[in-house]
Amino acid sequence: MTRALKIAFIVDPLEKLKAYKDSSIAMMRAAAARGHAVWAIQRPALSWRDGAVSARAVPLSLFADDHDWYRAGEAQQLPLAEFDAVLMRQDPPFDFEYVTATWLLERAVRDGVKVFNDPRAIRDHSEKLAILEFPAFAPTTLVAREAADLDAFIDEFGDVILKPLDGMGGSRIFRVAATDPNRNVIVETLTEDGTRTVMAQRYLPEIKDGDKRVLIIGGEVVPFTLARIPKAGETRGNLAAGGRGVAMPITAREREIAESLAPILWQRGLLIVGLDVIGGHLTEINVTSPTCMVEIAAQMGFDVAGLVIQRLEAALA
Repeated sequence: MTRALKIAFIVDPLEKLKAYKDSSIAMMRAAAARGHAVWAIQRPALSWRDGAVSARAVPLSLFADDHDWYRAGEAQQLPLAEFDAVLMRQDPPFDFEYVTATWLLERAVRDGVKVFNDPRAIRDHSEKLAILEFPAFAPTTLVAREAADLDAFIDEFGDVILKPLDGMGGSRIFRVAATDPNRNVIVETLTEDGTRTVMAQRYLPEIKDGDKRVLIIGGEVVPFTLARIPKAGETRGNLAAGGRGVAMPITAREREIAESLAPILWQRGLLIVGLDVIGGHLTEINVTSPTCMVEIAAQMGFDVAGLVIQRLEAALA
C-alpha cells in the first residue's frame, strides 16, 4: 500500500472548472480515492521569500456530484516543500506570467520539491514548436514571420493551415488556399504585419477522421485515443471549437510515434503529455494541461486519471 501523499494542484479558479469534463478534477478525485490529501493552488498565489517558494493553498474534499464537486477548507500559506508533489495544471495563455510561474517552480525544484510537469520542461517545450525536434513524424512545416516566406509556402502546397504559436483550443487557426482572396489579410493579421512568428503546415485532409489526442503518462502510452472530429463546415477538431470526441483504440502508427517520444519526454520530467496526431502526422506536443482523460474513461473504461496517480506514486517511491 502506497503511503498517503499530500498533493497540490496548480489550477485555474475552482469555480470555473467544469467537473463533468475536466481532467484535473478527474486526477484530484483519483488521488483522493487512493487516500491522498488534495490541495489547490492558484498561480497568482505563488511567491518567493527568504529562500523558499510558497503559496496560499486550500485543502479540498472531493465529491462525485459534478455540480457540487468540492468543499474547500481554510486557506494556508505553505512552502511548496510541505507537499509530496505539485502538479502544474494551469491552462494557457503561455504569457510572461506563466513563464514567471515556471521560474518560481524551477526554484522550488532546486530546493527539492517534486513538480510535474517539470517547469523547465514546460518552458522549453513550446506546444507548437516542440514537434521540430521530431521532424520524421511531423507534416511539412514552416515556421516564419515574413509574408514572402509564408506566401511561397502557400503557393507551393496550395492548401495550408496557419496558426499562432501561443494559441490553444483551436483559436486563430486558419485554413488558407492559394486562391483564397483573403490570404494576404490572414497572413498580415496572424503575423501582426510581420512582427510575430507563426506556423504553417500542409493541410492534412485526414482531419475529417479526427485530430487524435494520444496521451503519454509517466512514459507509458495510453492504449486509447480521443479523435476530435470537426463539425460540419469546420476545419478544426478541437472540442473547444465544437469538435466531437470519439474514443478509439490507438493505431499502430500512433503507437509508433508515442513510444518513440515517451522515454525522451518522461526523462525530462513530463509526467502528462498529450500528442496531437492527424493522419499519422504529429502536429503538437501538449505539456501545459493536456486533457481528454474523462472522455476516454467514459467511452472506453480506461482510467487515465488513475494511471496518472499510479505513475506519480511510483515516481515518488
